Amino acid sequence: MSILPFTPPVVKRLLGWKKSAGGTAGAGGGEQNGQEEKWCEKAVKSLVKKLKKTGQLDELEKAITTQNCNTKCVTIPRSLDGRLQVSHRKGLPHVIYCRLWRWPDLHSHHELKAIENCEYAFNLKKDEVCVNPYHYQRVETPVLPPVLVPRHTEILTELPPLDDYTHSIPENTNFPAGIEPQSNYIPETPPPGYISEDGETSDQQLNQSMDTGSPAELSPSTLSPVNHSLDLQPVTYSEPAFWCSIAYYELNQRVGETFHASQPSLTVDGFTDPSNSERFCLGLLSNVNRNATVEMTRRHIGCNLKIFNNQEFAALLAQSVNQGFEAVYQLTRMCTIRMSFVKGWGAEYRRQTVTSTPCWIELHLNGPLQWLDKVLTQMGSPSVRCSSMS
Repeated sequence: MSILPFTPPVVKRLLGWKKSAGGTAGAGGGEQNGQEEKWCEKAVKSLVKKLKKTGQLDELEKAITTQNCNTKCVTIPRSLDGRLQVSHRKGLPHVIYCRLWRWPDLHSHHELKAIENCEYAFNLKKDEVCVNPYHYQRVETPVLPPVLVPRHTEILTELPPLDDYTHSIPENTNFPAGIEPQSNYIPETPPPGYISEDGETSDQQLNQSMDTGSPAELSPSTLSPVNHSLDLQPVTYSEPAFWCSIAYYELNQRVGETFHASQPSLTVDGFTDPSNSERFCLGLLSNVNRNATVEMTRRHIGCNLKIFNNQEFAALLAQSVNQGFEAVYQLTRMCTIRMSFVKGWGAEYRRQTVTSTPCWIELHLNGPLQWLDKVLTQMGSPSVRCSSMS
């Protein structure tokens, strides 16, 4: 039964070849809800309408029914931004139709490679784009290798007494009545949560050496969890449901709710669509304290760029594990990104801090942060001691 009224027979036939999540063809699509089925039918109707004008409809049906890569290119005009809008969604046209007729689990164009004889492949950036799903091949994205982390099982049994630190305690320091100084100091494991750096104050480096205690007492062989005699346990990366979370700010004020990104690609713009999972639209967010500068800046908001590479991060993480807890913890700074729109900030700009810019966002990369949390938990406590006197 057709979801849309007056569905042409050719659309029904093409929908009959739509691949379900299980990898089989069929118009039913029992795994998908009615809204998704309705959108798929709209996508096919939109394509059929374009191809009828150019006489390429038969070639598309031939390619899909024969599943033959030796068919001709089936092209549609390339839009200004390269994307195709169907109903309320926007996406790259070759990805949309490859997902519909070949790979339902396709995430992005990075997983597609055009065959050699495709004259209008998307990457060629011609005025026409080939949407023949059999002119593209699936490229498997590499799986991130697990990081081998030493399991922290040793418990320090010989800890220096507090008397060793009396030379660094001011003479006018007195303990309250009834409270005796502790005889041993046991470093605590930091909590698993992370707080993003402001970037506005000069923080003390985490791996800076402490002056308390003798070098022998603070040697890596005594306190560092990176000991090659310990068991190495693999810590794997797992992709969360939402790969990043984005908060929007105007000057130093948070505006609106956090946006949770679930799609592989994401566009941040100043428009007003409230329901698009591939776009974070800032235009619909209101702020009673908004001034004229912020209002003017918001009219030019637009962002679609690559900001992170999981493969490079995995290599850095594996390298940092060998350098100790503090080196791994430093990687948390890579997982929080602050980005301003239109107006720049920093040492070379009039605005020194990001909170001085009219409009900016803060992104938290959830997958890498969760991976770091598992690695740090496995490693145990940091080797550098921290106390009220350090």
